[in-house]
Amino acid sequence: MSAEAASPGVPVRKRSRPRIDLRRLGRVALLGPVSRGRLPDAIGHVAEAHRAHHPDADLSVLSRAYVLAECSHRGQMRKSGEPYITHPLAVTLILAELGAETTTLTASLLHDTVEDTEVTLDQVREEFGEEVSYLVDGVTKLEKVDYGDAAEPETFRKMLVATGNDVRVMSIKLADRLHNMRTLGVMRPEKQVRIAKVTRDVLIPLAERLGVQALKTELEDLVFAILRPEEHAHTQTLIAESESGPSPLTAIAQNVRSTLREAGITAEVLIRPRHFVSVHRVRMKRGELRGTDFGRLLVLVGEDADCYAVLGELHTCFTPVISEFKDFVAAPKFNLYQSLHTAVVGPGGAVAEVLIRTHRMHKVAEAGVVALGNPYAPDVTAPAGDEPADGERADPTRPGWLSRLLDWQESAPDPDTFWSTLRADLAEDREITVFRTDGRTLVLPAGASCVDAAYAQYGDGAHGCIGARVNGRLATLATALGDGDTVQLLLARDTASGPSREWLDHARTPAARIAIAGWFDAHPEDAASQDAEDARYAPYADGPAGAEHGDDGGTGGPGWPPAHPRQQPGATAVTGDPDGDTDGGAGGGAAGDRGGDVGGDAPACLVTLVAESFGRPRLLADLTEAIATADAAIVSATVEPPSEQRVRHTYTLQLAGAEALPALVRAMRDVAGVYDVSRA
Repeated sequence: MSAEAASPGVPVRKRSRPRIDLRRLGRVALLGPVSRGRLPDAIGHVAEAHRAHHPDADLSVLSRAYVLAECSHRGQMRKSGEPYITHPLAVTLILAELGAETTTLTASLLHDTVEDTEVTLDQVREEFGEEVSYLVDGVTKLEKVDYGDAAEPETFRKMLVATGNDVRVMSIKLADRLHNMRTLGVMRPEKQVRIAKVTRDVLIPLAERLGVQALKTELEDLVFAILRPEEHAHTQTLIAESESGPSPLTAIAQNVRSTLREAGITAEVLIRPRHFVSVHRVRMKRGELRGTDFGRLLVLVGEDADCYAVLGELHTCFTPVISEFKDFVAAPKFNLYQSLHTAVVGPGGAVAEVLIRTHRMHKVAEAGVVALGNPYAPDVTAPAGDEPADGERADPTRPGWLSRLLDWQESAPDPDTFWSTLRADLAEDREITVFRTDGRTLVLPAGASCVDAAYAQYGDGAHGCIGARVNGRLATLATALGDGDTVQLLLARDTASGPSREWLDHARTPAARIAIAGWFDAHPEDAASQDAEDARYAPYADGPAGAEHGDDGGTGGPGWPPAHPRQQPGATAVTGDPDGDTDGGAGGGAAGDRGGDVGGDAPACLVTLVAESFGRPRLLADLTEAIATADAAIVSATVEPPSEQRVRHTYTLQLAGAEALPALVRAMRDVAGVYDVSRA
């Protein structure tokens, strides 16, 4: 992959490890291999960082990988004039500081050799093994094909497929982009902007979703400097001014240390500076920045239970800001992140935000999937011969959102659709888990509806979905699902049934939207028909084998389910004629239409009832017949325009007395298709 060069002149916040002098490393790299048994000086920084996380790591393989990379890239230069070997060295150092395991670092050193030199994949496999070869091949495939105008979307599509097979491929890609962003200054301004926008729209959200906060925050700052230079400069000035004097966080941190020490809680209390984009966001939210807004307190403890002990002490000894409390320990975020968030009022009324986590949580918060090691390390407990077929992998570290993304990307009809859908999908930053009736779960983005659940569970079979039960209660397909809900999806018997255009308004997942749009593209005659109608009616019935269906709510009865109908536009309000054929009651008639045999005497009892039902032929005829059988007279009735294959009827009825009401409601609920009757 092409590596840009030279510093863009963007100041970078202080980091725990000083920035490596790439020019000095370049000069060292030109010296070539060193004597046997001695680690090359140029890779010494990588070895030091690696041993800090993995004290027992075998460094010989890194030495051999460096020698091969240096020899194969020798003579190649970056645009800044540095030897090209400085790029894979810098990428590997980034990953080493995050705690990546040895196999990832080895592949990182070699990640450009197969693409840019005469080294072959077979050579890599023979020298370093199948795992390293697999990772190098995955990274190489991302940049190997020129797709013209569609290069960016197709490159990222390939990247996602490669990532799905092994998340370490994405780790290398993210570190590669970070180094290229650090050294983007020699590129033309327009190219800097293009690369920064792609980084902002896709790579930063991917880093967030993979939990690699250390990469994500620095990428954000570098993109911020390129795309919003004036605001970046202003933020930089504010930060510099805050660092020129004592921070109010210092006194609060000392008070917190004393409090925890007196409580007998062993903890490390640090002041964690905010990065540029974080400070900018706080300023946009609050207007004026407080002295404590330039950082947060980080409390690190040994055990999960200690997190809550610290929280209890802080909320006891300081005034807490309750609205700022969040518990991501009991309920981790979708990207593995765990921490307790709170805010307390310190001396002089200063408010400090506090993050409480264990050392293990902190490592995962910074490095995400990089900190999880090799997901394909041999499992000595696995049965012999228990290997995936055809070289496929089931990555145990692969999160649910990535599995969904890999599913829908195959159905994206063109690069533009894929690109826009990818950006929208990555913008979702929360997930929910809902339960199916068979006990299995569906993981969906927050705000997902029953439409999304249907397509997640049945794929294209969801085209015939007509409704759902959420936590046992009938619900429209537009119903938004909450974390922990139980959803039962109701499918039509007619396998030729198709979706409603309204579903597109309620679908949040790309898989659902692409499937619905694909159905309309394949059925233009149905699309034209639906454009002329308000909605489509469908029978309430059990679906194909294995599909759940309803067994309560008054939806049964003789002759059920009926044949599949289509709603006819232009139907009018109910008139009370029990023999009227209203074909399912599609309508929107005016309130106050008269019907029934209402005498001239004052009514003994008037009541207004609302009936909710699925649409079907002769539904209104059956309802008015049930009302007449219960000795009630229709004073007026209206039917609202159908929505989501459901119809809402409102009746004003005359009864002989209030005691007749329960029997009337039961009679109406017994009508096939009616699932609820209630007083208005």
